[in-house]
Amino acid sequence: MPLVDKLALLNREIEKHVRPDTFPLAIRVLRPGEEAPTKAKRPVRDLQVQISICQGITMSRRYGWAIAMGGEDLSCPIAKAAFHFEEPVSFYTEGNLAHGMYAETLACAQLTEAEVPRFSKEESGTIVVSPLSRATFEPDVVVVYGNSAQVMRMVAAALFKTGGSISSEFSARADCADIIIRTIQMDSPQVILPCYGDRVFGQTYDHEMAFSFPYRMADDVMAGFTGTHKGGVRYPIPSFLQYQAKYPATYEKLNDMWKE
Repeated sequence: MPLVDKLALLNREIEKHVRPDTFPLAIRVLRPGEEAPTKAKRPVRDLQVQISICQGITMSRRYGWAIAMGGEDLSCPIAKAAFHFEEPVSFYTEGNLAHGMYAETLACAQLTEAEVPRFSKEESGTIVVSPLSRATFEPDVVVVYGNSAQVMRMVAAALFKTGGSISSEFSARADCADIIIRTIQMDSPQVILPCYGDRVFGQTYDHEMAFSFPYRMADDVMAGFTGTHKGGVRYPIPSFLQYQAKYPATYEKLNDMWKE
């Protein structure tokens, strides 16, 4: 199946079974020699601003834009370090960014910072984000934002062919690294807790979570949607309605009168 057709099919399956409010996204980290899609917007060139990766993700999933972000396009220092657009100097690795905000002591902050997934210099590259249905490239990662029930629906689909459970890590920081770096490095799906920055700068809503998975799993995820749907795991979640309601005493008295 041609790539664009498969991406369109995957998008339709997600739309059918998950019904997200915003576009499912395709994300790729460009390798040396690869060019960004011609229609992709570059924040500095086309918008005249530097942005955070979470802003780019939100632009793509709400506006429908393709966004390409290199180091020169980014304002977020955590993203610059995690994606290795800049060298993670000692001021960063010692925990000074987390100290006093996310961690009580510098020692705790250093541990917090060390848990942020990071690309090596060789892994680093321009990040391209596009609505899945409009992508012209093979993604490394697919990510979908939704409420907790929608994320649960995607977890069920991702596990249908393998069983077991999904392991994810949460720190309230740098969810861009969880979505892209951790998913690529672990080569496994991730439940994403949007970080503080994603909410402040990416304007992610309080009710939203996200789910990411390696694109190589696309066929299994689609089969999982079909299989779990047949098994009765669906969204919107069907409420159990086969019960007889109990009404106020005066209502019940009227029912009794009619029975008599």
